[in-house]
Order: sequence, then structure tokens, then C-alpha cells
Amino acid sequence: MATADDFFAIDMRVGTVLAAQAFPEARKPSLKLVIDFGPELGQKRSSAQLTVHYTPEQLIGRQVVAAVNLGPRRIAGFNSEVLVLGAIADTD
Repeated sequence: MATADDFFAIDMRVGTVLAAQAFPEARKPSLKLVIDFGPELGQKRSSAQLTVHYTPEQLIGRQVVAAVNLGPRRIAGFNSEVLVLGAIADTD
């Protein structure tokens, strides 16, 4: 069973989506993202199941929250480096 310490060990960061494209090879509908987390972490790639809520074009320039310390996962031949937890709503 997970504890509060398990949750607090997750390093969650906000990054900006630089690129997004369809990922038809994935088993579940997904997008391939390139996310910029700034100078400390740089750019990371992710496979994210956001297709119900966003098109690739809608994600470019949008900020997302991601867990960055879970380690890479290989998804349909793609190296997903971070786990996207959600997108930050526009304030406009």
C-alpha cells in the first residue's frame, strides 16, 4: 500500500510543450510530446494519453505537469521519459 512518503517522493514539474504529434503505434490513443522543463532538466519526451481532451496543435505552447523522476518507459518503440499528469488550463 502506498504511503504519503511515496507520494512526496515524486518530483512533479511544470514544463512547456514544444512539439506534439499523433502516436498511432501506441496501444491506447496517445500523443508524442517534447516538453521543455527549463535549464535544470532540459527537454524530455513523453507519450501521453491526452487525445480525448486535446489535439496535438492545442498542446503546443501549453504548460503541463509531469512526474519527472519515475524513469523512462518504452512504449511501442518510443522512449517516454516523463509521465504527464495534466495540462494547465488557459487563463485567457
